[in-house]
Amino acid sequence: MLPTYLTLMLLFPLLGGLTFAVAGRMLPRTLVEVLACATVWGSFVCAALAAAAYTGPQVVTLADWFATFDLAIPISLYLDPLSLAMTVMIGFVCGLIHIYSVFYMREDEDYARYFALLNLFVFAMLTLVLGETLPLLYLGWEGVGFCSYLLIGFWYSDPANADAGRKAFIATRIGDVALMIALAWLFQLFGTLSITKVNGMGFLMPVSVITMLGILFLIAAMGKSAQVPLMVWLPDAMAGPTPVSAMIHAATMVTAGVYLLARLLPLIGGSEIALAAIAITGGVTAFYGATCALAQRDLKRVLAYSTISQIGYMMLGVGAGAVTAATFHLLVHAFFKALLFLGAGCVIAAMHHEQDIYKMGGLRRSLPLTFWSFLVGAACLAGIPLTGGFFSKDSILLAVWLKGGVLYQTLYLLGLITALITAYYSFRLVFLVFAGENGHVHRSSGLTVMQVVLIPLAILGLFGGLLDLPAYLGGGYLSGFFASLPADDLPSASHEQEIGLQTVAGALALVGLLTAYLRYGKGRAERMREAQAQPSSLISFLAQGWYFDRLYDLVLIRPYHALARFLWQRVDEAVIDASVDGLGSGVGGAGRLFGRWSTGKVAVYLISFAAGAALILGYLAWLAL
Repeated sequence: MLPTYLTLMLLFPLLGGLTFAVAGRMLPRTLVEVLACATVWGSFVCAALAAAAYTGPQVVTLADWFATFDLAIPISLYLDPLSLAMTVMIGFVCGLIHIYSVFYMREDEDYARYFALLNLFVFAMLTLVLGETLPLLYLGWEGVGFCSYLLIGFWYSDPANADAGRKAFIATRIGDVALMIALAWLFQLFGTLSITKVNGMGFLMPVSVITMLGILFLIAAMGKSAQVPLMVWLPDAMAGPTPVSAMIHAATMVTAGVYLLARLLPLIGGSEIALAAIAITGGVTAFYGATCALAQRDLKRVLAYSTISQIGYMMLGVGAGAVTAATFHLLVHAFFKALLFLGAGCVIAAMHHEQDIYKMGGLRRSLPLTFWSFLVGAACLAGIPLTGGFFSKDSILLAVWLKGGVLYQTLYLLGLITALITAYYSFRLVFLVFAGENGHVHRSSGLTVMQVVLIPLAILGLFGGLLDLPAYLGGGYLSGFFASLPADDLPSASHEQEIGLQTVAGALALVGLLTAYLRYGKGRAERMREAQAQPSSLISFLAQGWYFDRLYDLVLIRPYHALARFLWQRVDEAVIDASVDGLGSGVGGAGRLFGRWSTGKVAVYLISFAAGAALILGYLAWLAL
């Protein structure tokens, strides 16, 4: 039955997306909404049935996709603990987001295109995580990129939204090129593109080759998972509908890079340099995202930068060789980040689509269910002790500490500093949006249902730590379930080490909460003065994302424009166009010259014939001499 479950898991969202794309406008809106939700929940049920029937890693070949000479690419799916955990999470979270979308997008007339893209988004991510061959993974990889481009720019009539979609598409293409180069190189080296086979053949290659392959895969992950320096597209991706932001940040798209590196860790893990590069990228990105979130005023941009930071933690875990810890945080992050974005959507809908957090306040009494749910999400993001985010984030920090060495000890300290900053900006957000006087909100019939969707996500985020509790609390489910994956090279931690490190991290999170309360929980008047004050150079630096956009504009975009202008004006117009125009003018002038002989007078024609004949005879006589 397992092949059937996996096939239906992919077919449900694929058929739904294609149906809505082709005939959605001809179907009643209610039918489209019901079918869109049913296809994703059907996919989740198949994932749950596959989990119940799972007995061990298994490759399921459905058909032959492509075969020529020595290259054969079957449509093969691979179910193991990593892909199984991902499929269950994707199905559940995306199912809730689809239900939420029905009410959030109720006033939008382009419902067919929206749900078609949402369904195809789910199909692409499931294809990515289930693909046993790298080309199939790449198909899903490009699929999530294409769907995100169309959904980020969903309201394309606004030029800013269309630009944001194009920016995401172009920035992620850089990583996609690196991934394509890596796939071609892998086939040239090993003669196969099967992930399971490639992972077991890394020892055949020199470490330098593995290092270069690891760097290529890292560049691919930088683009898709918005890591430094290819992270500039994600804050602008907030132009899309809020449920789309929840899907991109929680269950699809940005987690794809982490999954890619975790899936290929048996191959690239043979290079300590590659692992160090991954860890450094993750640590720096986590710090970058947290500092930028400190200075944001847009509600969704705060959450966007927090995603960049949290994905950085996951990359740090992969770089430390801790796949279980990275996946643990990936799963818990999916729950609380979807919760935060959908909670933000409730706030935005109630505030007449206002997104400036300094123009909010007092929503704790107006939207109590949203407040408590959002508070749970913020606590998980901040790593407040005993929340799911606390256990998952600290499992990564523990792995980095156990890795040892100057580099990883430094990254551990950077991770702690980032955790402190994260707690501060998380509760800065809570106090600015929900504390203070009672705010006026706009209530709609759909807002109640949207808030109800937050409840299961809040429960999963709050108690997500049960997935993998520390050893001193009896251990967790994921560690045992992931035992069949390549074992981490990390030494075991003593109970005292675990308790000590978690105490430090928990204390820092509480310090961040207290600091945020002292700064932003004191009343609305002080917040208003801050909102109206001229931002300092540091705040401007952080608010503009360390001026990376300006840097790229200076280093890449302006030189490109200058080169394009030179080629246009100096080469195309001055040389090519001038040559063609000159040739045309010369031919035209010659034509006009000869055209003067066409007078229509017989005498002129006879004289011309006689002159021509005389010239010919003279030429022949000259030859005879």
